[in-house]
Amino acid sequence: MTLKEAYPRRKQALLVDEKVCPANRKLFKKFFEFEEYKLQRQNQLPQLDEGCCKTLCVYVIRFRNVNTWFNNKPWVKLTRADIQRVYDGLESGAIRNANGKPFKDVRSYYNKVFKAKPFALAGKAVLAREVLEFFKDHQTPEVRFLDEANFRKIISVLSSPQQLFLCWLAWDIGENINTLLLLQKRDFMREPSRDPTGFEYLVNLPKEKLKRSRTSRSEPIMHVDTSRYAEIVLKELQEDDLIFPFGHRQALKFLQHAARRSGAVVSPRSSLVRWKDFR
Repeated sequence: MTLKEAYPRRKQALLVDEKVCPANRKLFKKFFEFEEYKLQRQNQLPQLDEGCCKTLCVYVIRFRNVNTWFNNKPWVKLTRADIQRVYDGLESGAIRNANGKPFKDVRSYYNKVFKAKPFALAGKAVLAREVLEFFKDHQTPEVRFLDEANFRKIISVLSSPQQLFLCWLAWDIGENINTLLLLQKRDFMREPSRDPTGFEYLVNLPKEKLKRSRTSRSEPIMHVDTSRYAEIVLKELQEDDLIFPFGHRQALKFLQHAARRSGAVVSPRSSLVRWKDFR
C-alpha cells in the first residue's frame, strides 16, 4: 500500500476514534485541512503526492502520542502544569514509547506540535513556548560510517535477489532508501559496457521520486554485482512494475536482521546499521 492510499485511511481512523475526545478530533480535522492545503500550495501540486502523505502520516502518529500524554484532555483546556508535566516527562525519559524506551525524536514534537500550528489552533502555542524556554533546538549530528567489510558481512547472510539488489544499489549510488523503493523497471537503462563482453546499467532518478530539494539525475551503476542482481531481478518485471516488492518497514526489518546475524556495525560507536549509513 502506498502512502497516498494509507494516509486517508489513517486520518479517518483517527478522526472517528471514540477513544479520542470530540474536541481534539475536531481540532485534528481542522489541522489536516490546513496542512493538506499548505503542502499542495507550497509544493505547487495539483494533489497530494507520496512526500506530502508521508508528512501527514507522521502527524497522525504524533497526534495519537500527544493525546495519550495529556490523558485525552482537550488541548484547548491544557494548563501550564499539563504542558510542564509532559515536557519534563519527555526530557527525563519518564514518558516512554510502545517498546518501553524513552522517545528519541522529542524535537519534532516540540517544533511540529507544541510550538506550531496544532497547539496554535488550541490557543496553547505561546504557553508551550514559555514552558519550553530552556529547550535548545540544535544538535551536532554524529557522523557514521559503514565500511566495505561490514557491508559485505550484511550481504553474506542474504539470499533474496531483491534484498541483495537493494543493498548493492544503495551501496553503489548512495540514494535515499525511500527513493530506491519507488523505482520501477523503466527507471533502469541497460547499456553495453566498455568491456565488449559485458553490460552496465544507468539508473534514472526522476524528480517525483526524489526528496523535494533534489533535482532529476541519472547515476551509472559502478559495481559488477549491482548490475548482476539488476539483471536477475529486472528480467521478471514489466516496465511499470516496482523493483522491490516491499515497503520501508520491511526493508528496515531485513537490514537490521542481517546486521545482527552477521555482526555488521557502523563506526565510530559500533552502532546497528541503518539505510542512511549506506549513503
